[in-house]
This record gives sequence, structure tokens and C-alpha cells, in this order.
Amino acid sequence: MKSLLIKELNQFFSSLTGYIAILVFLVVTALFIFVFPGNLNVFDFGFADLTPFFEFAPLVLLFLIPAITMRSFAEERNTGTLELLVTKPISDWGIVGGKYVASLILLLFSLLPTVLYVYTISRLADPVGAIDTGSIIGSYIGLLLLGSVFLSIGLLASALTSNQIVAFILGLFLCFMAFYAFDFVSRIAAFEGDLDYYIRQIGVNEHYQSISRGVLDTRDLIYFLTVNGLFLAAAKTALESRKW
Repeated sequence: MKSLLIKELNQFFSSLTGYIAILVFLVVTALFIFVFPGNLNVFDFGFADLTPFFEFAPLVLLFLIPAITMRSFAEERNTGTLELLVTKPISDWGIVGGKYVASLILLLFSLLPTVLYVYTISRLADPVGAIDTGSIIGSYIGLLLLGSVFLSIGLLASALTSNQIVAFILGLFLCFMAFYAFDFVSRIAAFEGDLDYYIRQIGVNEHYQSISRGVLDTRDLIYFLTVNGLFLAAAKTALESRKW
């Protein structure tokens, strides 16, 4: 798994893939948070708070992560290198885990530069430094957990096809459904009052919002670990389908 992890990281950063992913995330979020006027602009928001960033970042990751993961297995299948990979002394779990951890490291590198946003907001606060650090830390943890779920979904989508475009569209659709669909369904009049709470609990957004408040509830952590495990297990099953 270690050798595969190093190989994946080399592929990310020896080409433009990794750098473009990081740059796109930083540029898009910075433009909407600091430049473009609107509800997301912290200057228009009126408070020294990064809430607009943590509300907007999931939407960027919704598109960016499927673009990162679409080549993970689809390209291997298309070029025939997947057959070569599975002949090496590494289990299917090792293959899935190596690609997942490599993508997770790339996500970490994308989030690290946004610490500059925190510094900027702290300098804009009155008095200087008067920001809700606990909420910001919780929001970063929530964003990382959210990204990890999107990564596992993206890997599943890539494992199901040999076409990278199909993998991107499928990953985007599944990420959208996991993040937004259950909130929309819970607003249907037939579910309001009785089932709406439980329906929202199935979706990722409800647990992301919970952690973003700065409270690390073990139920939210268990949820993210469980969802990650389910999608990674599904990706492993899709990878095993070559034997059927």
C-alpha cells in the first residue's frame, strides 16, 4: 500500500493535476469570499467570521473532488494497467486504501493554505483576534470529514467505469445526492413533523452542519466513519468485479 500511495502522490504532483486542484479551490473560494459582492463576501457579511467560506466550500468540493478521483480506477481500466496492478502483492483493500489516502492528502494540501483566510479575518476583527476559534476548528474538521466522504464516493464512481467523464458525472451526481438530496426530501409536506428529522440525519449535510457549530459529537464522527467505510467497501466490491 505504501508504494501505491507514493505512486499516486507522484502522479498528482509530477503533473498539473494536483496543483490545478489546489489552485482552483483557493482561487474560487477567495474570489467569492473576498472579491465578488454578495452574501458570501465577508465584507458584506458584516462580521469577522468565516461562516461564508464553510458554507461555500462544500459546493466547490462537490465539483472538484469527482474531478480528482475520476481517473483513479477509470484510467487504470482504460489503459490496462489495472490488470498489472492487481498482479502485485497488494490486496484489493490495499489498492483502494492507497488511492483513498493519496486523495485525502491532496485534500489536506488544498485546505492548508486557507489558514490565511483565518489570519485575514482575525486581523479584520474588532478587537483584533476576536474570532470564534472553536467554531473555526470544528468547521475545518467538518470540511475534512465531508471531503473524505466525497473522496470515497468519487473512488466508487471511478471503480464502476473505464470512462473518466462518466466517472466524473456519476461521482458528481452521487456526491450531490449524499449532500443535498435528503434535505430536499425532508421538506416534502408528507414528511414534515414526523419523519423530516430522521431523513435529514441520513444526509451528509446535517452532520457537517452539526460539527461546524464547534461541537464534536461522537454520533457525527461515527456517521462519517460509517459512510466512508460503506463507500470504500463498495469501491472494493466494484474492483473485485473483474474476477466475476
